[in-house]
Amino acid sequence: MPEHGHSPLSHVVDHPTLELPHWRPPTYMLELELPRLAGVQVTRFMVTELIAAGLMLIILPLVAAHIRKSHVTRGWFMNLFETLLLFIRDQVARPAIGGHGADRFLPYLWTVFFFVLFNNLLGLIPGLASATGNINVTGVLAIMTLVTVLTAGMLEMGAAGFWVGIVPHLDVPWWLKPPLWGLMFVIEVAGLLIRHVVLAVRLFANMFAGHVVLAVILGFILLVRGTTMFWPVTVASVTGLVLLSLLELFVAFLQAYIFTFLSALFIGAAVHPH
Repeated sequence: MPEHGHSPLSHVVDHPTLELPHWRPPTYMLELELPRLAGVQVTRFMVTELIAAGLMLIILPLVAAHIRKSHVTRGWFMNLFETLLLFIRDQVARPAIGGHGADRFLPYLWTVFFFVLFNNLLGLIPGLASATGNINVTGVLAIMTLVTVLTAGMLEMGAAGFWVGIVPHLDVPWWLKPPLWGLMFVIEVAGLLIRHVVLAVRLFANMFAGHVVLAVILGFILLVRGTTMFWPVTVASVTGLVLLSLLELFVAFLQAYIFTFLSALFIGAAVHPH
C-alpha cells in the first residue's frame, strides 16, 4: 500500500503532513511535516480549519464595514457576500425561527454557515483538505447547535418549563399519565439527541463520499501507469474529475445551507414548541 503522501485516498483522511503542488516528479507534491505544539500534533484538518476561520475574520468584518458605509453595495465580491447574508436571514433564520426574534440567533447561523462553506471549498484546492469530511469536526459543530438549542429553549421557557414542555399533551386518563409521561420524556430526549447526531453524520457523509469518489477516479491513472492505456484513461479521468469537481462546488454550498437550515429549524422548535 503506498505511503499516505502518494495515495489518492490519503486526501480524504487526516494526517500530520501538508501536501503542496510541486513541479518535481513522480508525485508533483511537496510533503511538509507539521509540528507538535504543546504536546499536540498539528494535522492537515487543523490547518484548514484555521485557514477557514482566518478567512472569516478577514472577509466578514470588511463586508460589514462596507454595508455600514454604503447604502448601495458595489462590486461583485461584496454583493456576493451580502446576498448570502441576506439569504440566511430572510430565507432560513426568520422563516424557521420566527420573525425578527430570529435575528438574535443570526450571529451563530452566519458563523456556522460560512465556517462550513469555507471548509467545504478548501477541500477543492489541491494540497488542502475538507475538514467537514471528518466526523469529529461535524460532531463538534452539531454539539454547538445542540447547546444553542437547549440554551435558547431554556431561556425562552425556563429550565423546568423547557423540559416539561418537551413532552406533548397526553389526552389519557390521569392514572395513565405518569408512566406514559416518563416513557414519552425518554423518547423525546432521545429524539432530540438523534436529530443532532444525524446533523453531524449527514454533513460528514456527503463531504467524505464526494472526496472519495474524486480520489478513486484519480487513482485509475495510477493503476494503468506504464501501460498503453495510460493516456486514454488519464484523459477520461481528468475530464470526469473536472466535471465532478463542478458538482462538488455546488455540493459545498448546498451542504452549508442544509446544515444551517436544520440548525435554525431545531432552534425554532425549541423556542416555539407549539
